[in-house]
Amino acid sequence: MIILKKTLYHGSQNIITMPQYGKGARNNDYGKGFYCTEEIELAREWACAKQTNGYVNCYELELSELNILNLNSSEYNILNWLALLADNRTYWQRGSIAEEAKKYLKDNFLPDISEYDVIIGYRADDSYFAFAQDFVAGVISMQKLAEAMRLGKLGEQIVLKSPKAFEQIKYLGHELVDAGIYYARKKEREREARKEYRLRRSQKADIRELFILDIMREEMKNDDPRLF
Repeated sequence: MIILKKTLYHGSQNIITMPQYGKGARNNDYGKGFYCTEEIELAREWACAKQTNGYVNCYELELSELNILNLNSSEYNILNWLALLADNRTYWQRGSIAEEAKKYLKDNFLPDISEYDVIIGYRADDSYFAFAQDFVAGVISMQKLAEAMRLGKLGEQIVLKSPKAFEQIKYLGHELVDAGIYYARKKEREREARKEYRLRRSQKADIRELFILDIMREEMKNDDPRLF
């Protein structure tokens, strides 16, 4: 049997030697879970998100027995990711078409995650959540949203969701992270992403780009080839 293992990092203000199932906030991107990344530099930024020194905890996760949902694979589109955000994140702008759009996304693009042990997908840091809100409000196209997420250089987050997943993670150690370095890097990365986003948002839209109103009016579903 092939053993598949990943080295993962979790940025936190605490040393976490034994991640526990059932912990975490309900309104995180994919609901309750243990959020990790394969990118240690991103974990260092997350560790200092509150502008204080933090820790990067390092783990090994065996994947061979786990059921994995990869939202960045070719069978999914960015609306599947966005539907999960709409289902879990509590703060969205009011008015406009946002409420109707959120409902349409959840009704037509929300993946059933109940059978999965691990979810892989984008992390919606503050800046990138703002981009998602612009799409839901009808300000930018689906194509512009996808570009913004790629430009942000977020990498992927890997989220443990089931008791089985928590049984397969092993603590390897931790390191102290200097907020004087990594909080500044986090803010600079977000500034650059916002700058690039504003530039692209100001560019004239291609007639083939899809806005949320197009998707709703055409009653597009998850298997519509125009979404890929």
